[in-house]
Amino acid sequence: MQQSRISLRCLEIIQPIGTFYIGVIDAQSLIRISYTDVRRISERDVERYLGIQRPLSPKRVDEIKSYVNTVDATFPTGVILAIASEDVEFDSDIGEMRIFDLPDVAKIIDGQHRIAGLQDFSDEFQINVVIFLDMDLEDQAMVFATINLAQTKVSKSLAIDLYEYTKSRSPIKTCHNIARLMNYKQGSPLFDRIKILGSATSPYQPLTQATFVEALVRLISGNAQNALKDRDLIKRGKKLNRTIEIDNKLVFRNLFINEKDEIIAKIVWNYFQAIEDRWPIAWAGLDVRGNVLPRTNGFRALMRFLPLMYTWLEGPDTIPTVGQFMEVLYKFPFKDGEFTTENYPPGTSGETKLFRQLDLSLQKINQLSIF
Repeated sequence: MQQSRISLRCLEIIQPIGTFYIGVIDAQSLIRISYTDVRRISERDVERYLGIQRPLSPKRVDEIKSYVNTVDATFPTGVILAIASEDVEFDSDIGEMRIFDLPDVAKIIDGQHRIAGLQDFSDEFQINVVIFLDMDLEDQAMVFATINLAQTKVSKSLAIDLYEYTKSRSPIKTCHNIARLMNYKQGSPLFDRIKILGSATSPYQPLTQATFVEALVRLISGNAQNALKDRDLIKRGKKLNRTIEIDNKLVFRNLFINEKDEIIAKIVWNYFQAIEDRWPIAWAGLDVRGNVLPRTNGFRALMRFLPLMYTWLEGPDTIPTVGQFMEVLYKFPFKDGEFTTENYPPGTSGETKLFRQLDLSLQKINQLSIF
């Protein structure tokens, strides 16, 4: 029985490395001829040759699976494949390549996460591919290294900043706008403390834009993947799911859905103004070594604590004043000089310790108010 083949239109390209082909193939066909190898990948020939290890990341695959289901999903860059010439036929007269429709025919040089992320995608999704025939391992390694090892990594903060140019609403865009407001507005408790685009413009900017946005978006969508889903629903003209009652985790979700971004910004502003007023020395001590309160660990702990403080003070759509935040914070036992790396070590352990102590202090106040 004659073996079936996959046909695709291709352009023949000649460069110093040799001849290769650029074509278009539907995602499911590409998965059939390459995905088996992707699933079992732990260390491919190319990585072994280069002495590195780049196993398939389940987290990255899950992120791509979520992304490909959004309304504006795209993979504009090509997946790079190496195929043996005995498994293909190329008709240069009509620019058509025919590839045996068999597992493991196409060896993936670059793009394994994209292919894995498309495994369960059932709608039409075409992939542009770059195909090298009879490519030896040394050339595979050279191409792989050029793409993956020599490229400049794009910072999270730069990627987040690009949301300024999007037209539709999204949780990340809202949080991005609030980050810029807090950083650039004179009088803000976070004035000139956030590295916009991931690079510092003054000596003391302890927070990255990505840190601020990631912490705030959790209070609207829960995590970055859910924020992407929310953005996609908005672009499709669909309604977002609201929280029925005020949620200690998604405290700003209904405000976002109601397009009351200015209230979210005002609450964050008042909260951190109260932090600055309660512990002015620690908050101002950006140049004090070991002072964690105004830095990433302290900020993340404070942002985790914000929804607890907000729900304890007020309800949905309300704006606690600086004075209301201060009235509670003044009952907390922390002193300015205690926010040190000795008490709150670098990393998530120090962040969690500070959050738990803030939470415990609030619980004690709540117990006293009951009796």
